[in-house]
Amino acid sequence: MIKVLNLYAGIGGNRKLWEDVDVVAIENNPDIAKIYQDFFPKDKVIVADAHQYLLDHYKEFDFIWSSPPCPTHSRFNLLSNEQEGKEIKYPDMALYQEIIFLKHWFKGKWVVENVISYYEPLIHPQKRASHYFWANFHINDFELGTRGIKRKDGEDYLREEKIGIDLSEYKFKIKRDRRKLINNCTEPELGLHILNESKKEQQILL
Repeated sequence: MIKVLNLYAGIGGNRKLWEDVDVVAIENNPDIAKIYQDFFPKDKVIVADAHQYLLDHYKEFDFIWSSPPCPTHSRFNLLSNEQEGKEIKYPDMALYQEIIFLKHWFKGKWVVENVISYYEPLIHPQKRASHYFWANFHINDFELGTRGIKRKDGEDYLREEKIGIDLSEYKFKIKRDRRKLINNCTEPELGLHILNESKKEQQILL
């Protein structure tokens, strides 16, 4: 059984279709970690700083998936920063710290996922299904259906058949928190595709 470290786990969209894996999931928000644990009761869920946990525990795993926070890298962030009065922020370089660290120190298979950035990536990624992936293995092309927010009875609600995660039993202070959790999920089919690709022998060098 493959021992997997799932960093910045969120509610586990990427992990949903994985089978025969021993997963340790790291999420720094206790409320989100509780939802993940409800969905995946057999996984070990730890509330911690994923960036530091990687550094301290990377040797314990066969496969590492990392999805560092993406807002400071996204094209939407660039548009927001151009609006008058919006705070301009540096890109969070923890993304590249983890790529460089994994490339040089981790002996197993690894992948770092993020959004398509508003700038030319400092390290060349593989672009698959509207995501950037940095990995030490080749990822074949993969296509996904369209995600969308639809309306029902005059109210916005999320209908995500591809993700198939039901948050209706959970209460959120504001509606966009629920939307954000879904939007931050890597699609389960893509998560499974990446894990399956990691099991192949073909490798690439970043």
